[in-house]
Amino acid sequence: MFGLKTVHQNHVGLVETLGKYSREVSAGLNFYIPFFQRIQIVDLAMIPLSLQGYSVITKDNAEVQTNVTLNYHITDARKFQYENSNSVESMIQLVRGHLRDIIGKLDLNEALGSTSKINADLATAIGDLTDTYGIKVDRVNIDELKPSASITESMEKQIRADREKTAAIAKANGDARSIEIETKARNEATVSTAKAEAAATIARADAKAYEIKKLNDTLASVDNKYFTAQQIQAFAALAGSATNTVVMDKDSIGKYADIPVTAKVMNQMVDKK
Repeated sequence: MFGLKTVHQNHVGLVETLGKYSREVSAGLNFYIPFFQRIQIVDLAMIPLSLQGYSVITKDNAEVQTNVTLNYHITDARKFQYENSNSVESMIQLVRGHLRDIIGKLDLNEALGSTSKINADLATAIGDLTDTYGIKVDRVNIDELKPSASITESMEKQIRADREKTAAIAKANGDARSIEIETKARNEATVSTAKAEAAATIARADAKAYEIKKLNDTLASVDNKYFTAQQIQAFAALAGSATNTVVMDKDSIGKYADIPVTAKVMNQMVDKK
């Protein structure tokens, strides 16, 4: 009496006779002896496995929660089934152990920014070690590295402090620039005012010098008759004023006395006495 067992594509069957492994059968329809034999089916397809909430410590003693995704497949069904009581759990422990060693050599900032490198280092570290369990790890990926709540809070505070510091520096630079511009404008205005006043002073001085020059030129071109006429006008004005005393040297008195108009003015001044 024979039993029939169908093994599907990409699977193998392990035939046990009286509880002992006897042979391996491939995909298809296979015969076995009921009660004396049984066939265990092992899946050879690639299997994804997610390791959630695994805690590791960085070199600077920061606790980090990590989520890891594995893709593996069974390469040796006999080893996988009989040489380890739980080959998948053994593989997981191996991966976690190497991941702990790799991240433990990195600072928190290095770990957070080096997930690609950690993936490559972890894949290299695992290598063919899982062959003992009849398993091959095809791909390992760090899905997330998340610092603990306390570290996250500290990092957020540091980020806020850095932003506030940057804003304060920017404001100080802006104020300094504003003061610099304002001071420069005041200085330029002062210089412009000083230049204008200097130009006005020079213009006035030039005008005064021109006036004096013209007067000197005029005086240089007149003869003694002009000065005598001016002196006569002065005597005439003096004669009509309340002043009745003129101090002159005797030579000037004799000279002006010879002039009829001057003599008349002098006589009027004498009569006022």
